Amino acid sequence: MTDTRTPALEARDLTLAYEHAVVFEHLDLTIERGSVTTFVGSNGSGKSTLLKALARLLAPRAGSVLLDGEPLHGQSTRAIARRLAILPQKPLTPSATSVRDLVSRGRHPHQSLLRPWTTTDAAAVEAALAATGIAELADRDAASLSGGQLQRAWIALVLAQETPVVLLDEPTTFLDLSHQLDVLRLVRSMNAERGTTIVMVLHDLSLAARFSDRLVVLGQGRVLADGTPWHVLTPGVLREAFALDAMVIPDPATGTPLVVPHEPALRSI
Repeated sequence: MTDTRTPALEARDLTLAYEHAVVFEHLDLTIERGSVTTFVGSNGSGKSTLLKALARLLAPRAGSVLLDGEPLHGQSTRAIARRLAILPQKPLTPSATSVRDLVSRGRHPHQSLLRPWTTTDAAAVEAALAATGIAELADRDAASLSGGQLQRAWIALVLAQETPVVLLDEPTTFLDLSHQLDVLRLVRSMNAERGTTIVMVLHDLSLAARFSDRLVVLGQGRVLADGTPWHVLTPGVLREAFALDAMVIPDPATGTPLVVPHEPALRSI
């Protein structure tokens, strides 16, 4: 049994690079169990790169990633998939696949020759369809869904996988604001109701602040700021990380930080 005091994920002295381009060097980061952590930063700051390394989709140049205190690269893919799920930024939707079949793929890590499909797997799939509000779409071709519906289907797959750790790379990309909120509320409920450890990449700073316990600001090959949303989202950090001149005020709806960019004075023509 995993010691609950052990971090869910841990990066130790991590160096990440693509060929000759070093993204991070000697990076240390701990993801506490049961938390919602979001990586933010400007384009090219390495948010998705770090998430891929935490999911073993990118091998580190140096250093290591630990899952439940054990080196990630020493474990089998199936063993990892029972404990960690990742939803990439642009998952490829298979053709001629129903929504139920797509969601059922989340149960593959739990199956083997000695353990075929069971009523437990079926129940997990149906529960995931219900939780994401797409049960009535279960027999539809997944490729026919709208953007918001399809994103819910992919999140249902992650729910059906029933892992204690979930990584989400920009889960709200290409969604309108209403669907962004739906997806993030669903993610937050996974954390609240199941105790799932969530690590996300988001672009919208105010939404990241609303739905996260912790923000990690990445840039210049390092962690620029790390802490609660109110601790991290300061005018100074915004200038350093995003070259953004802004004020930060309480969101009238939630009391969480709301980033309001300053508008430069218009020049007369």
